[in-house]
Amino acid sequence: MKRAIANIILLTVIVPFMVSCSQKKSDSKSIEQLYRENGVPVRIQIVRSKQQVSEYTFFSVLTGYQESTASAKVADRVEKIYYSVGDKVAKDDIIVSFPTDNPAAQYVQAQVAYEHAKATRDRMENLYQHGGISLQDFENADTRFKVAEANWHAVRQSVKVLAPISGTITGINVRESDNVNPGDILFTVSNTSKLKAKIPVSENRIADIHRGAGATAIWNGIELYGRVVQADMSMNSRDQAFYVHMEFDNPGAKLKSGVNAEIRIESRSDSDGIVVDRKDIINRDNGRFVFVAESGIARLRRVNFVPGEGVDVFIQNGLVSGDSLIVQGQILLEDGDKINIIN
Repeated sequence: MKRAIANIILLTVIVPFMVSCSQKKSDSKSIEQLYRENGVPVRIQIVRSKQQVSEYTFFSVLTGYQESTASAKVADRVEKIYYSVGDKVAKDDIIVSFPTDNPAAQYVQAQVAYEHAKATRDRMENLYQHGGISLQDFENADTRFKVAEANWHAVRQSVKVLAPISGTITGINVRESDNVNPGDILFTVSNTSKLKAKIPVSENRIADIHRGAGATAIWNGIELYGRVVQADMSMNSRDQAFYVHMEFDNPGAKLKSGVNAEIRIESRSDSDGIVVDRKDIINRDNGRFVFVAESGIARLRRVNFVPGEGVDVFIQNGLVSGDSLIVQGQILLEDGDKINIIN
């Protein structure tokens, strides 16, 4: 009796399992039969020829679109610094000053000579207008005044150093009370609303880079967009390279002058080519392939392409404009399978 009960229980467990397996096998066969009758569902994309685009990657230091330094004209002690790094200044603002009693500068002598020459010129001009002196006498006085004015202007700039351009002070190389010598760099002023970069390019690549080509500068995840403004047509004999110059918009001064950024330059070929998405390439042991649709049949076709960055690849041979490239469902295909185009 116990054996009979055990057999009944075993059958109640095994029979549903066998039915389930039989059902799954039946469902699997029905799907395969459906594919055989109607074709494997796929999506296609008509291949079109377009201009080939790739990127070259370099590294370069970014500097202000306009950048200028000021240097000491005399050997002396820095008396006063009027601005700090990061301050905005206008052209001819006084940034650094030196004592006016430096004998080498001859500040007072130049000032007195200028004021005397100006007063003399004014008197001579009045006399000339009333016929008291000749034109020659007036022109001599005017010449002496202009010479004294130029000397006074040069002496003032050696003692009170002015901003050479409008922009932001990006560097100050001295501190108050420091002693400096003629030629020592005092400070740097940059216009950082735009940044610029210059990179050396080999003779093999310069032909692919043209003025106006898009460029991107990347530093710590920050991207600036710009363009090539100049691609040299002659090689720099010292560096044995062609230089490419770029400018980048820098809204909000996101990047500082002097950072070393990754530079990507867009390169466009003069000829059109076939461009496909990298995901549509099938890698096999014996080569690279794609599936194309031909009269309702999937055909496996070998292709060669140019390696590059990004998702696009440039097909050298194996596809032509107008081919129906299978872009979805190819994982289910073998060469010669019937297909059902659903897009």
